[in-house]
Amino acid sequence: MALIVQKFGGSSVANAERVMNVARIVTDTYAEGNDVVVVVSAQGDTTDDLIEKAKEINPKASKREMDMLLASGEQISIALLAMAIEKLGYHACSLLGWQAGFNTSSVYGAARIKKVDTARIKQEISEKNIVVVAGFQGINKYDDLTTLGRGGSDTSAVAIAAAMHADRCQIYTDVDGVYTADPRKVKNAVKLDEITYDEMLELATLGAQVLNNRSVEMAKKYNVVVEVLSSLERVPGTIVKETVKMEKMLVRGVTKDTNVARISIIGVPNVPGIAYKIFGKLAAKNINVDIILQSVGRNDTKDITFTVSRDHSELALEILNNLDVLEGLKIECDDKNVAKVSVVGAGMETHPGVAATMFQALFEADINIQMISTSEIKISVLIDINDADEAVRVIHNAFIPEE
Repeated sequence: MALIVQKFGGSSVANAERVMNVARIVTDTYAEGNDVVVVVSAQGDTTDDLIEKAKEINPKASKREMDMLLASGEQISIALLAMAIEKLGYHACSLLGWQAGFNTSSVYGAARIKKVDTARIKQEISEKNIVVVAGFQGINKYDDLTTLGRGGSDTSAVAIAAAMHADRCQIYTDVDGVYTADPRKVKNAVKLDEITYDEMLELATLGAQVLNNRSVEMAKKYNVVVEVLSSLERVPGTIVKETVKMEKMLVRGVTKDTNVARISIIGVPNVPGIAYKIFGKLAAKNINVDIILQSVGRNDTKDITFTVSRDHSELALEILNNLDVLEGLKIECDDKNVAKVSVVGAGMETHPGVAATMFQALFEADINIQMISTSEIKISVLIDINDADEAVRVIHNAFIPEE
């Protein structure tokens, strides 16, 4: 007998028909002799709808009250799924995050999981119940509800799998695995049988909306084998694990991210410590900075350009405009016209010519590169947002030609 953790996203439980479909997947797994813990997101666009309802009442509502509101979406999902499982003749027990033992930090809206006390889950399993857990949520030391941020249900599922040493963590979504590019946009995108944690983490961070990046970090840390599957088709998916079979394919994925803002600070004095003060202040507010470019300016000055997520651009500008060392300097922000396109592959560092192939593909498509960032397993470029889809297509074709 194995312990299987299964997670279903909002699109998988969007309506009654899909809830029943999920119930059949879950009960089929249970009928094979497995213990099953199911983690569920809010139905469809419920979370977005709740955010809009809050804005109608108070656009500046406290994050604590927002978490209280948003956590309600998963409560609906788990109860409906438990009812569907019961309808199929099996026993189920739905648990909110705090009932399932999720203890988190107190950062409302982006809480971190500190501990998962699995006693209640184990009790329900011992009573032959299929356990249905609300993803995306927990409780802090003040006994307040907290949420884990967008994609938090993936993290909830991996956390349970890690805490309970599950045999497998299956993430069901509306795609049937991890592809080398978005198959809806690139017709020759290839589904991967396997992918490493590091490659998946880069793809998730760079815009591939299959797995939440925090869930991949946790899976790597606790060596949780993750399987990405379709909730709509019973076909093999993609396994995410530490090592994979060596393949000829060098590039494992091409992604785009349009949630990007470019910020430029013009004429920064060429003295020590200013970069530290800029990026230290941003880090203190949990603003992640990605691509950074520092150029030699004029009259003993320099220009600093970097990217942040579009969601954080307003706060970043507020911080920079209040920095004494930047007083009087020109600060520009473009949060509408840029996108980041990236290629990812664990073997790239030992294969020369990857960057040249990527840049040639963009040149031949007449796509201008604004900024470049590299690491051992990825190359990212900042380009005009209107060129993003075409950039993904031509780069993908350069590495994985159309047949």
